[in-house]
Amino acid sequence: MKALFLTAIGKTEVREIEIPIPGPDEILLRIGMVGFCGGDLNGFKGLFELQEYPNILGHEVGGTIEEIGLNVPENFKIGMKATVYPYLNCGKCISCRKERFNACQDNKTMGVRRPGAMTKYIAIHWKNLFLSEKLSLQELALAEPLTVGFHASARGRVEKKDIVAVIGCGIVGIGAIAAAVNSGAEVIAVDIDESKMEIVKKIGAKHFINTSNQNLHKELIRITNGDGPDVMIEAVGSAETYRAAVEEVAYTGRVVCIGYAKSPVEFNTGLFVRKEIEILGSRNCTDEFPTVIAYLETGKFPVDDVISKVISIDEAGHALADWAKNSQGITKILVDLDK
Repeated sequence: MKALFLTAIGKTEVREIEIPIPGPDEILLRIGMVGFCGGDLNGFKGLFELQEYPNILGHEVGGTIEEIGLNVPENFKIGMKATVYPYLNCGKCISCRKERFNACQDNKTMGVRRPGAMTKYIAIHWKNLFLSEKLSLQELALAEPLTVGFHASARGRVEKKDIVAVIGCGIVGIGAIAAAVNSGAEVIAVDIDESKMEIVKKIGAKHFINTSNQNLHKELIRITNGDGPDVMIEAVGSAETYRAAVEEVAYTGRVVCIGYAKSPVEFNTGLFVRKEIEILGSRNCTDEFPTVIAYLETGKFPVDDVISKVISIDEAGHALADWAKNSQGITKILVDLDK
């Protein structure tokens, strides 16, 4: 069967691999849809410090159960649709001992530090599958990146009383916006791409700042009556947006960092103290998969608007290279393994 490998920085290759044989606690999952994520893009560009080469890409999965191991619980049936929890923790480090498995020091995410799902079949432990008979394979492939945004919102303890600004309306930022809206918060979306503003408008964001033609500080001050947002969620990963999150957050506010800055960031640390702010990292997800699946099952999420294109595995390498050259207008690229 075909598999898309990221072989080196800027290089991909479709190779033939064997169909895996599931163990007694595993399920053979037939992959229908896999999403390209921002990590794949940064790995292709050589900007993702955790990326290992060569590796099969893919951890945003929509699939169908094809075969079931002997020890798998009876509620898993052949033909059921599922998505995948793609993280593997060591169980021994301090994060794991605190049951913060998402921040495992030796975390191995599919497609990053172990083989991914951009191929026709994978063998996966049943505990790492989440089922939904209501969602399509496309919708299931959107669940994982949305969980990352939902986790960021949870890290920021977003509540109904909060004004939340999300910098970056890629799929993870969109997830953070959806989670904040679901919590009843008033949400400000910040990006440079008007097409993404249209998407988050449908999700329920109330205010929109396009920093290509608007001043971020002036607009945030205007919207918040001079206070600044209670929560700033950084979902870009640049020095400029990291500094902006700290500078613009309200006194006693919370800053949540999702993006990996590509270079060291200088801060005026006096702001940390004077404002008495909390700066919180947010990595992967914890228990958000059921919440996100339930959210998607409501039909509120504008799936068709988020999916920028659907391609075959043979087109995937070229699509990734094109995305690296120009990301404008691209929210989510899905690879259809049945094409």
